[in-house]
Amino acid sequence: MAYDLPPLREPDLPRTAKVRPTALRTGWTTGACATAAAKAALTALVTGVPQRDVEIGLPAGRRVCFPVARCDVDPARAEAVVVKDAGDDPDVTHGAELTATVAWREVPGLALEGGPGVGTVTKPGLGLPVGGPAINDTPRRMIGAAVGEVVDLATVGVRVVISVPRGEIMARKTTNRRLGILGGISILGTTGIVRPFSTASWRASVVQAVHVMAAQGERTVVLCTGGRTERAARALLPDLPEVCFVEVGDFTGAAVTAAVADGLTGVVFVGMAGKLAKLAAGVLMTHYTRSKVDLSLLGAVTAEAGGDADLVAAVTAANTGRHAYELWEAAGLLGAAGDLLCRRVRAVLRRFAEDALDVDVALVDFTGSRVVASSGRWPA
Repeated sequence: MAYDLPPLREPDLPRTAKVRPTALRTGWTTGACATAAAKAALTALVTGVPQRDVEIGLPAGRRVCFPVARCDVDPARAEAVVVKDAGDDPDVTHGAELTATVAWREVPGLALEGGPGVGTVTKPGLGLPVGGPAINDTPRRMIGAAVGEVVDLATVGVRVVISVPRGEIMARKTTNRRLGILGGISILGTTGIVRPFSTASWRASVVQAVHVMAAQGERTVVLCTGGRTERAARALLPDLPEVCFVEVGDFTGAAVTAAVADGLTGVVFVGMAGKLAKLAAGVLMTHYTRSKVDLSLLGAVTAEAGGDADLVAAVTAANTGRHAYELWEAAGLLGAAGDLLCRRVRAVLRRFAEDALDVDVALVDFTGSRVVASSGRWPA
């Protein structure tokens, strides 16, 4: 590969993510809170009784009860509010009032809409329809499942509008506008649970996880960025014990440093396009406030993979790493470009480890269900 090696950078944590004096609390995603509000409102509409609390199922199967801050009902509609508790994550939506307004509709099924304070998608690359509300796939499924616990959607029609008072103000402290999400926050979450990935304590937990697996005699650590990539990694490497899989969040550099210090021999990194693009640019701490996707790098990868000038320009101007991934996929170049991206990440991680580790890298799709490219060890 003929390209200039990037400088290696491991930026410091944001000031709000420094060490805290007490143990960290997990919290709830906007998606989980919106789901709870939707179920509470629909239950009130069905029963005519305002709800004080509500139970929902999280994607992994766990059942969780949420307090309902407000619930109003009349014969035609109901509205419920669940206040988000983000735990100890430095989250601008902590305290947000996730509000669901529910009414009947004539056509069976669920119509899910975004109201005031929920952003509207205006650019591609987010995995959501342009012009629709910024409610991601997992929250949509969670809301559908929760509503389905109250009524039979095959025979009953329900309209749910999710809104967030002051959501537009909260969104000013996020990257939403740059991503083309206008007018409010996004309804997010892949597990329903907010874990404080961005804190110094999370960094310490990553290092500790590496130490624990090394103490058990394991020599290869598998670094995953989150729950979906960990599921993909486990399917990819089914013979490795559970202790070998470490969710690094933003702290790849810390994990690699710990692996070298503990005398491990191998690292496997499994991730999605955005994180891989940051690592390929030499950024080893990938918190969104300290780094962004280098689209010029992805453009160079596109050219190296054989993309024409129009595709290179489109990738270089992409909205997100995911958008670049989708452009590669549409052009039939995902395998070639993805492989090259993985090899660049492999080169960065080996150099960061000063060649003390064997490194393999895999790019997975955005569901975490399949490997689409790798640095050479696995066929896509």
